[in-house]
Amino acid sequence: MKIYTVGGAVRDQLLGLPVKDRDYVVVGATPEQMLAEGFRAVGKDFPVFLHPQTQAEYALARTERKSGRGYKGFTVYAAPDVTLEDDLARRDLTINAMAEDESGELFDPYGGQEDLARRTLRHVGPAFVEDPVRILRLARFAARFGFSVALETVALCREMVAMGEVDHLVPERVWAEVAKGLMEEQPSRMFLVLRECGALAKLMPELDALWGVQQPSQHHPEIDTGDHVMRVLDYAASQNWPLDTRFAALCHDLGKGLTPQQEWPRHIGHESNGVALVEALCERIKAPNDCRDLAMLVCREHCNIHRAKKLRSTTILELLGRCDALRKPDRFKRLLDACIADARGRKDMEAEPYPQAEYLLACRDAAFAVDAGAVAAATADKTLIPEAVRLARLAALRAMGNPD
Repeated sequence: MKIYTVGGAVRDQLLGLPVKDRDYVVVGATPEQMLAEGFRAVGKDFPVFLHPQTQAEYALARTERKSGRGYKGFTVYAAPDVTLEDDLARRDLTINAMAEDESGELFDPYGGQEDLARRTLRHVGPAFVEDPVRILRLARFAARFGFSVALETVALCREMVAMGEVDHLVPERVWAEVAKGLMEEQPSRMFLVLRECGALAKLMPELDALWGVQQPSQHHPEIDTGDHVMRVLDYAASQNWPLDTRFAALCHDLGKGLTPQQEWPRHIGHESNGVALVEALCERIKAPNDCRDLAMLVCREHCNIHRAKKLRSTTILELLGRCDALRKPDRFKRLLDACIADARGRKDMEAEPYPQAEYLLACRDAAFAVDAGAVAAATADKTLIPEAVRLARLAALRAMGNPD
């Protein structure tokens, strides 16, 4: 029995990055031997065991053979005659197919070190095509490390898309990988890689449709809507904003793929189209409710928020109401953050002021400061309480100098 550290721990150690999790492969052992050593079996589909003291996961070396469509269609073989090289051969990328033994000796049969030095993501072998999740993981690693993707790997991914492999991905798995990619340092790289191999058009066609949609120059200097959305997303990531804000940044302009360009300056059309597209996308990839709700809100309101300082007091109060700003102040702040990303996620505009955010937060605070209980107590006709509270909040906004 020999034990090796494998995968991401070896990769990150070579890159000088903190090692968060360690995966172990055991070569030359049987399940019975593992149990006799005190390990506890936990794997349902694979022979995985927990260490009796550390509770770390140890997997028996295995091979996998394609036996169906999608990422679950595999037959697993695990036995003492499976070598370390056999086990590493089933892995996705060369940089993830390295191992280190207990003495620190490195095993790199597929050139992972060389690809790390080249900052290149390359598939290990033809078995890459057997698992469509690997396309998502490839794109996510591009977002994490900023590495380029080898041309032969892009070509292989295109073949997988053409064969319909990505059509068999379950929505929950798609969202899990997309969510991880959104939280990487440069999340745009994930979507650009997916687009390059044709997978984005299958998985998120609403987003893919934005490339080639020309922006009026007075709106976005970078012209192309897809390019603009990627800049917005990366700006949100640069601010370390949470997942729902980043997802909202990704989705904020979806409607522009369906709306005639001449309607954009009037701020109509693309918002309502976009909300419907966001809802459909979230349903298809099973995005969680908080991400869906914020993305729909940003899609519907971001143009109104950009014009906030030109709005009348009544319109601002209506905006605060639609955003549920008084009851959900944290979400309202994240809504404004996504709008900041939209304004600053443009070429040479990363440091531009965005006074609308502070202004609307001040408006929210002024409306919230109104003592609704006192207003209610002073209103004789209880049916008039909602209107009395509204008028009191409107007066608070007007006292800030807002136009009528």
